[in-house]
Amino acid sequence: MAKKNDHEYGASEIKILEGLEAVRKRPGMYIGTTSASGLHHLVWEVVDNSVDEAMAGACTKIKVSVHPDNSVTVEDNGRGIPVDKHPVKKIPTLEVVLTILHAGGKFDNNAYKVSGGLHGVGVSVVNALSKKLVAQVKRDGKIYELTCERGKTTQKMKQVGTSKATGTIITFWPDDEIFETTTYNYDTLHDHLQETAFLNKNLKIVLTDERELTPRTDEFCYAGGIIDFVKFLNDGKEILPGLSKPIYFEGHSDSGAPESQIGEVEVALQWNTGYSEHTLSFANDIYTEEGGMHLEGFRTALTKVVNDYGRKTNVIKEKDANLTGDDIREGLTTVLSVKLPDPQFEGQTKAKLGSSYMRTLTNRVVAAGLAEYLEEHPNQAKEILKKASSAARGRLAAQKARQATRRKSLLESAALPGKLADCSVRDAEMTELFIVEGDSAGGSAKDGRRRDIQAILPLRGKILNVERVGDHRAFSSDTIQSLITAIGTGVTTSAGDTTEFDLSKARYHKIIIMTDADVDGAHIRILLLTFFYKYMRPLLDAGYVYVACPPIFGVKVRNKIHYVYPNGRQAEDEILRDTIVSLGLNPDEGDDVAEAGKVTKKRKGYTVQRYKGLGEMDPKQLSSTTMDPKTRILQRVTIEDGAAADRAVRELMGSQVEYRRAYIEKHAHDARFLDA
Repeated sequence: MAKKNDHEYGASEIKILEGLEAVRKRPGMYIGTTSASGLHHLVWEVVDNSVDEAMAGACTKIKVSVHPDNSVTVEDNGRGIPVDKHPVKKIPTLEVVLTILHAGGKFDNNAYKVSGGLHGVGVSVVNALSKKLVAQVKRDGKIYELTCERGKTTQKMKQVGTSKATGTIITFWPDDEIFETTTYNYDTLHDHLQETAFLNKNLKIVLTDERELTPRTDEFCYAGGIIDFVKFLNDGKEILPGLSKPIYFEGHSDSGAPESQIGEVEVALQWNTGYSEHTLSFANDIYTEEGGMHLEGFRTALTKVVNDYGRKTNVIKEKDANLTGDDIREGLTTVLSVKLPDPQFEGQTKAKLGSSYMRTLTNRVVAAGLAEYLEEHPNQAKEILKKASSAARGRLAAQKARQATRRKSLLESAALPGKLADCSVRDAEMTELFIVEGDSAGGSAKDGRRRDIQAILPLRGKILNVERVGDHRAFSSDTIQSLITAIGTGVTTSAGDTTEFDLSKARYHKIIIMTDADVDGAHIRILLLTFFYKYMRPLLDAGYVYVACPPIFGVKVRNKIHYVYPNGRQAEDEILRDTIVSLGLNPDEGDDVAEAGKVTKKRKGYTVQRYKGLGEMDPKQLSSTTMDPKTRILQRVTIEDGAAADRAVRELMGSQVEYRRAYIEKHAHDARFLDA
């Protein structure tokens, strides 16, 4: 929909819905959270305004700069926010846009046919949550400037120069009275802006970080749009024969459709030889993590068209059952992007598109485009059906394995080769399951636990890397069967089917991964998290999964032992960490000098012990440092960006060594935060 909009974009296009008073009092209602996620949302809101200009055909370049003081500037070459006097408020329209909630051109289809933004709150909320904001507008040959502090105008709009160019420049300083942190993460900005560039063909986005001695700059511009996006997502994967070029089709509503049902659909898809589906759906550039009507329309059409073609070509015999949607989507990577003038989203965070007519429109566009592709590319169609048929056989085998797991009773010792030591309380909201490695740690954990509310499940050997195997092999694993049975919820499929998963049947509301503080322990931890992400993601979304943080050193001073944890947790801990460093040891990673169980004395009055294994602590120590709710540290596992999480799991846990190495090199500086 990025066609030139010739309609006047002026003061009369700005519609006012309500005031700005509540934003600073209840920021979570407008940006979701005041954590790092909410901080970054400020950038998204300003960028969304510039992207709206691009969708209207009026903007080709957006620059985002992070300055040394963590202020951010977003500059575009669009038409510029109107500066003439607003017909209702009788003040410059720029001031209306900045200081009044829900004041923007996106509330009138004359100015923008489509737009994103968090329910249109846009830059006014950014203004309210910034200790300072400076807006510059290049329009009508002049440059205008207006300054605000914490949502209130402190310098009225004035002309500060002349310019032949047009556009808007917004610089803002996030308010440290509102946000838990005001430090931006470059990778978060990078990934989101790259995604935005993929979704807006030929739009150039430049990101610059000026906080380092040598500024870092990345530039994104994709002539192929979402075709390039799918190639990027499948980079490093083995593609099905003949499908090296993603399948692409687009369509729009009929010319006679009512204005309330106008829309455009574009889809790019490509199958790889893997087992997981990877679908990203967007509405007006907003990632709809929970899908919605457009995704329903896509999936229904995909399943029907492939089955119809299979029947027509006799690949699917008359006696055979149809392929399921999961069968067809195994190994499928899809980007679905729709544009519509008045999107209805379910939930404040726009996670699900509720505009029902988009289901019909998307279904029609996908059905027509895919049917035509299969007819014109019989060899590729054959490979798609071959892949789906193989998935169907694997699905039936996996189903048998899951049924065998469900039939096993928790009361049968054979059902739990990991030897679950259950707790006595049956109220899931009160109970905890500790997943530990090996019988040695399991023994200490069992003896040190609170038997009423804490259960222990020792695992023997390393869990499978489920990112590299199919459902059948995963569900045939004794270790995985033990996990599934102990937790009680059932599992999803790798394609995301949740019909066999029931969160209400979770036997514990805290599932705690407790592994050794060494490389092997970290490996087991990431393997478990990969399993939960692929087959029990609703547990992560519900906040049920945690990582325990055992100490890595014990420092005995006189007759009292003080414990040192990775990353520290209190002032006393920092002093102890300094002591550890002075003894020649690394307080975050341990040190080969202090081998497992070995006591090192290098200063009078201090005795230092390195704990490489949970089994090296006696039950009392393990309880007080790692398990006791009153004294332990737990880190809840959360997912802030679903698309980024998908990429991380695939790159880190997939079969391509070079991509895993690149991921580790890119994120090595975060290692101390990852090794919980």
